[in-house]
Amino acid sequence: MDGSIFFHIDVNSAFLSWSALKLLQEGYGTDIRGIPAVIGGDQATRHGIVVAKSLPAKACGIRTAETVASALQKCPNLLVIPPDHAYYRERSRALMEHLSGVCPVIEQVSIDECYMLFDPIRGRFASPEEAARRLKDGVREKFGFTVNVGVSDRKVLAKMASDLEKPDKVHTLYAREIEEKMWPMPVRDLFMCGRSAADKLNKMGIRTIGDLARCDPALVETWLKSHGRMLWKFANGIDPSTVHTSREPAKGIGNSTTIARDVTDPAEAHGILKKLAASVSRRLKKGGFLAGQLCVEIRYADFVNRSHQGPLPSPTADAEKLHRFACALFDTWWTKDPVRLLGIRASRLSGAQEPQQINLFDFQKQQEEDERQKKVDTALKDIRRKYGDGAITKGLSEKEREDIDPDLL
Repeated sequence: MDGSIFFHIDVNSAFLSWSALKLLQEGYGTDIRGIPAVIGGDQATRHGIVVAKSLPAKACGIRTAETVASALQKCPNLLVIPPDHAYYRERSRALMEHLSGVCPVIEQVSIDECYMLFDPIRGRFASPEEAARRLKDGVREKFGFTVNVGVSDRKVLAKMASDLEKPDKVHTLYAREIEEKMWPMPVRDLFMCGRSAADKLNKMGIRTIGDLARCDPALVETWLKSHGRMLWKFANGIDPSTVHTSREPAKGIGNSTTIARDVTDPAEAHGILKKLAASVSRRLKKGGFLAGQLCVEIRYADFVNRSHQGPLPSPTADAEKLHRFACALFDTWWTKDPVRLLGIRASRLSGAQEPQQINLFDFQKQQEEDERQKKVDTALKDIRRKYGDGAITKGLSEKEREDIDPDLL
């Protein structure tokens, strides 16, 4: 078989599976994967939201992201288990270490999923499908939980393949198979097609992935802008990307936080962006970088993700400048819908010691601002050195602090 082959490996209902195994190890007499059970109700993150569900809970009509109160109405005997994020991170690390032992070319994309390039281990197996089955079975035997493995000659199609049927399955979705296997699927099932995009496409008469694939891409782009062009490409199996390992140099520095209460007030959003900008600024300075571009990520309450970026006026690692620009991006692109996650990512990184170009007319103003900021930074360092790191912080209201991930404080 010519060309690269990609695996997408996805833990089946990761949080539920990992919590089930932990409870069994602690002596709990029932495997919660076999009864109506959900993971959710963590007040520190999403105030009673279902983040994972068992198959019996799914059969009761319970959906991910609905409130626990709503789930209990559908199933009064539902078992609700709070998430254990520290344990999930531990299980994730163990899984990725195991998979890296099978093949070192791995790109982890979330706590419970990764891509693997089949090419380096091609000589050890009769086929990609055999390798995927052995990999899947090895995870189950070693860890006690299951994964799905999608196999394809396109990265995005490997992701789609891993979602075809669960749990504990291997599926192929090669480019030659998309008309048969993928095109009949509802357009909402296409990777990166959120509810809002699917609704717009449905209104235009596009019901299936095949409808989208056969549509004029220029027309789709008029409806959904660049996101529409990307969806059209995915519908046609067009994806030139490859697996990016963690050993590659970082191309950006970012941070995001899920908000305890859906945000509808721009002032609240600005406060959250302020803390995120401070976090990104610290990491830029620690790495000796300046950012030339900034991206703001917005995840709405219906789980639709949007990101918008733009070049900074001049390369910087200054928290206040990052904050101002992030707020400008947010204000320009926010749809006024409730927001559940905000993120900032700095890119186009350059070394802090590298010579930087600056507009001649802004040179004096830039020097004055930099000089003032240096004085402020020096004063802050002196105070913290004398009285401790917590002696002085940039101001946030109590409400803003409640909405920030504690790890960022």
